[in-house]
Amino acid sequence: MANDSMAVAKAAFEFWLEDGYFDDATKQELLAIRNDEKEVEDRFWRDLEFGTGGLRGVIGAGTNRMNVYTVRKATQGLANYILQNKTQDQGVVISYDSRRFSPEFSLEAALCLAANGIKAYLFDALRPTPELSYAVRHLGATAGIMVTASHNPPEYNGYKVYWADGAQITAPRDAEIIGCVRNVQSFSDVKTMPEADARAAGLLVTIGEEIDDLYMAKLKEQIVHPEIIKEAAPDLKIVYTPLHGTGHVPVRRILKELGFTNVYEVKEQADPDPDFTTLTYPNPEDPKAFTLALELAKEVGADVILATDPDADRLGIYALDQTSGEYVPFTGNMSGMLIAEYLLREKTKTNTMPENPALVKTIVTTNMSDVLCADYKIHQIEVLTGFKYIGEQIYRFEQDHSYNYVFGLEESYGCLAGTHARDKDAIVAVMCLCEVTAFCKVNGITLWDQMVKLYEKYGFFKEGLHTVTMKGVTGAEKISAIMTHLRENPPKELSGLKVLQVRDYQTGKILVTESGQELPTGLPKSNVLYFDLENDSWCCARPSGTEPKIKFYMGVKGDSLKDSEEKLSALTKDMLAALPEL
Repeated sequence: MANDSMAVAKAAFEFWLEDGYFDDATKQELLAIRNDEKEVEDRFWRDLEFGTGGLRGVIGAGTNRMNVYTVRKATQGLANYILQNKTQDQGVVISYDSRRFSPEFSLEAALCLAANGIKAYLFDALRPTPELSYAVRHLGATAGIMVTASHNPPEYNGYKVYWADGAQITAPRDAEIIGCVRNVQSFSDVKTMPEADARAAGLLVTIGEEIDDLYMAKLKEQIVHPEIIKEAAPDLKIVYTPLHGTGHVPVRRILKELGFTNVYEVKEQADPDPDFTTLTYPNPEDPKAFTLALELAKEVGADVILATDPDADRLGIYALDQTSGEYVPFTGNMSGMLIAEYLLREKTKTNTMPENPALVKTIVTTNMSDVLCADYKIHQIEVLTGFKYIGEQIYRFEQDHSYNYVFGLEESYGCLAGTHARDKDAIVAVMCLCEVTAFCKVNGITLWDQMVKLYEKYGFFKEGLHTVTMKGVTGAEKISAIMTHLRENPPKELSGLKVLQVRDYQTGKILVTESGQELPTGLPKSNVLYFDLENDSWCCARPSGTEPKIKFYMGVKGDSLKDSEEKLSALTKDMLAALPEL
């Protein structure tokens, strides 16, 4: 395998050095690594995979890297698919975040589409992912492209594809588009054209402020109690950091227009910065990302601290614990439950809950949601990991009128109130969470107090995630070996808890361990294993679709915060001990 991949890599490397299609800067970058066989192999052993989540990889020259050539090639495949479906007249919307080469990659994608006779609507500057999702539907486009690597480290960039419903592509369309991208074998098959020509032909159109205004108006529709915001605003203090990303303008704008007067932005992280200079990792899931925000919060006496990731689809928060005087971190499950519970409670109380309401969550999201939905008699639907599957359900509801979407969430710090977008939206999450905080303020409690109330009412649910990164040629093989081992040797018990069911989403079967009965999962096939355990506990193994990682999710229910922490620690330890040595 290693020798084969090295031979493939060397041949591709030499082609890039010699062919006139590649520019001088690219060739100079490659000449600098010519004697580093390991680096040559890593850059050229394969084409950067266009998966169900699009492209994502390290920026640089090579077939296994993000660069203008791999972006053009992917876009040509998408263009071919659009032409096959005869939807080219609808156009494609393109947006991008603050990462290195995001503007350049966006323009290259637009010019490739234009060269294929497909109109490209390109934002005039960086915009968040959820606004791209909104714009696709508003403009009646056939597709959307978001150039972002989300919360990945600075050396990464990526390219996500959306379809006409505003959601990321799902089956069977994802496989069809992937097939079209893979069929673009040669760079000579890739079309492009000069920017001036594309604009003159009306095939490249700039969009911006007019979409911003409409998007903001849609966000405000999700507010339940504007009067409570008005009452709490004079005393409520909010610290916010966009982590050098796209959230700076829309978050500040929406909070100001809603009447929140004491919003303190972390100045050092306000401006877009592709190097994320003040951060080791631009991810609101990482406690280190809050270092500067916590300092500011203590200085101003903030009630809540908010951080959005570079493309503003994820939200991380801290809130004040009055007892200890410290700021407490909230997981995505916790913040999602705070918003969900508030919306269900207040919409029920104000008789604004739609008929046949539904909440949608992913399979690795907290089971507190199950109890919450049962309490409010809300139908709950579980989908595979990935917010695109939540977006897919919204579209299904619109088609068959079975349910009315109320809220959707996933554990990875993403949620969506409303149907203006079909992807997780940190801007609407900020807005909703600030309304919840205002409600708490008016009632003399903190956001942390409210979270404790939910635990006491619904149970002390706690979830965790352990990620193993395996890069390079052998990484994928090791990840595959781990999944094979777990399939062939599923644990009988973990942390003293019996495994009640094994859900294998790859085969589409659920094995009931005691009876041996097999049931259908009812969800699309995916390389995911899920173990249902006693006492509302569970574990899940899932290779990432966009990174060289395998993720292990765990969830427990305890009798107290301390008890749930101890149970989660024990379960995590046992789950990792069940893995093979590689």
